[in-house]
Amino acid sequence: MRRQNPDKDVELWCEDEARLGLKPITRRVWALKGNRPTSNGRHKFESVFVYGFAHPKSGRGRFLILPKANAECMGRALEDFARWADPAGRKVLVVIVDGSGGHTAKKLAVPPNVVLHRQPSCTPELQPAEHLWPLVREGLANRVFDALPKLTEVLTTRCQWLTDHPTVIAGAVGFHWAVAA
Repeated sequence: MRRQNPDKDVELWCEDEARLGLKPITRRVWALKGNRPTSNGRHKFESVFVYGFAHPKSGRGRFLILPKANAECMGRALEDFARWADPAGRKVLVVIVDGSGGHTAKKLAVPPNVVLHRQPSCTPELQPAEHLWPLVREGLANRVFDALPKLTEVLTTRCQWLTDHPTVIAGAVGFHWAVAA
């Protein structure tokens, strides 16, 4: 890539998406001896998808909350990411993605300054962006939401906090081979 584009900077990014919904994310909690902690269960299956982009070297991150995980939403996420990561169009943004349907669809609109690098099938352990989701879910743990707007509000706050703390993101996605690239 660098040889093909000598006048542009080449940056390696990773991307993944996760579904988060009204069904609670439960974690262990402390309770006094002899007391059982209360737990809220819910069977509402409404959800949103979080698209997460991370730069393994610096820890910079970009999150976008969209209603679905399909080619159209992936195209919107890529467009938003490209405008944010390279507003002047002076870089080549290599984005590591998995083989999900939204990433491989023929109708996927990829911005001109973005190159998608698909990983082999069944290798989520090689995808640095997979490690964003425990960080995102931690902000929602042991909480119950009545409707998607409240969930989206809390989720937006958590994603903004992660964006403001690049060292946290870098600690999760900073695979040695991705940092060296």
